[in-house]
Amino acid sequence: MKFCKKYEEYMQGQKQKKLPSVGFKKLKKILKRCRRDLHSHEHSTPHDSSTCPKKCPVCDGTFFPSLLNEMSAVVGCFNERAQKLLDLHLASGFSRCLFWFKGRLYGNHGALSQEGKDLVTYAIINAVAVRKILKKYDKIHYSKQGQAFKSQAQSMHMEILQSPWLCELMAFHINMRETDEASAKKAIIALFGGCSLVLKDGKPSLSCELFDSIKLDLDLTCSICLDTLFDPVSLTCGHFFCYMCACKTASVTIVDGLKAANHTEKCPLCREGGVYEGAVHLEELNMLLSRSCPEYWEERLQYERKERVKQAKEHWESQCRTLMGV
Repeated sequence: MKFCKKYEEYMQGQKQKKLPSVGFKKLKKILKRCRRDLHSHEHSTPHDSSTCPKKCPVCDGTFFPSLLNEMSAVVGCFNERAQKLLDLHLASGFSRCLFWFKGRLYGNHGALSQEGKDLVTYAIINAVAVRKILKKYDKIHYSKQGQAFKSQAQSMHMEILQSPWLCELMAFHINMRETDEASAKKAIIALFGGCSLVLKDGKPSLSCELFDSIKLDLDLTCSICLDTLFDPVSLTCGHFFCYMCACKTASVTIVDGLKAANHTEKCPLCREGGVYEGAVHLEELNMLLSRSCPEYWEERLQYERKERVKQAKEHWESQCRTLMGV
């Protein structure tokens, strides 16, 4: 079955959930119209017709703006639904009761797990749809404008595979699977081949077999301390760090937290500014790593406790000196 038909059938099945999608069929029609325009342009101008005109009304005015809006809607919906699901899973006591009364409780353990898998599938198939339509664009135009658009979308945080909530859902899926033997035996839908934590030479990574022969590998090593992520956070640029390491690079204490970081502070990897304030704590990933690397976790926990006490003491001593006017 061709991808376009498979995608249309999948999104039709999700219609009751009112999920936004990539207008794959509509975008293909736009490209067909653009191909006709290029063909007529070939016979009316003497220069090389293998590339799209610099000012193509079809591409500049319709195709890319439409795709960008759809990608934005898909990423926004995915992030919101994933965050709600994970908040529910991690909630306890009064907070969990509150979710119940607001109608956000999915019913039971198995329903939560299925919802997580459905969201991962939704992210993956839309990522594939974007990749295929951009590939088709470049094929028609004999250009690399599609790839350039993809890079631009990544810098604007519109690439769904960069979302920290996808990493969290992958960790959530493994956590749920390993704590529920019955659900582990169930077949996973064809679009989503499942996730696993891979340890190679003592270094962990999240691996996920995706639809259309795509494999997603997320390195779980902090690029600052060069060790396994501990108390991991994702900056808004999509890069992962240990929370304490992120605080150091942002020039803030653990007491103040990343929200206190100056807007000019940059990610140590991509050098993008203003990425600390909206940092996301990866709680599911934290639980997965703590269970998978128990000896390392205990050793790191002891060190971090001492460092936190030290920083807290220095912080309050500084506050006392300020109040006393010293």
